[in-house]
Amino acid sequence: MSDYYNAFEMSPVPAPGPDVVPPEPFQGIYGMPAFATIPTSDLAASVDFWTRGLGFFELFGIPGTLVHLRRWAFQDVLLVTAESVPEQPPAMSLSFACVLSQVDSLVETCRALRPDSVDGPRDTPWNTRDVTVTTPENARIVLTAAKPFDPAGQEARNLAAIGITPPDAGPGDNEDHA
Repeated sequence: MSDYYNAFEMSPVPAPGPDVVPPEPFQGIYGMPAFATIPTSDLAASVDFWTRGLGFFELFGIPGTLVHLRRWAFQDVLLVTAESVPEQPPAMSLSFACVLSQVDSLVETCRALRPDSVDGPRDTPWNTRDVTVTTPENARIVLTAAKPFDPAGQEARNLAAIGITPPDAGPGDNEDHA
């Protein structure tokens, strides 16, 4: 098996494929290597959108102060009470992995909750399907799903151009050189 797919064995994100399913929600406690803190002036409305629209669940909360949300392992967000939120989305975005079969239902659900909240989905040159969602707090969230690898496609040509052996193409120069 190639290094491309071996990397998925270390990640909660499943390897792309036609029948891939998302991982089960992870309710354990761990030292979070990274997380987003998002201010909200309406904690209940924010939690509702993130859970019903984006598929997060409430891990724990401090009433009226903060809610810790999670989607998959290492997809953590802290919603914290604030006096106000920015009137426009920031220039940056925060991306979360999803699987291809989730994209359409996420789009439908988010549009039902907030009609103008969704941009996309769109296919990228790096072989993902992405949808951008603007949350009630004006956070720009990108849900990105890897598409199955096409050995004759653009992604294979992009990898070859930078010297990476595409999946299942045999041994190549994907080793670390110290």
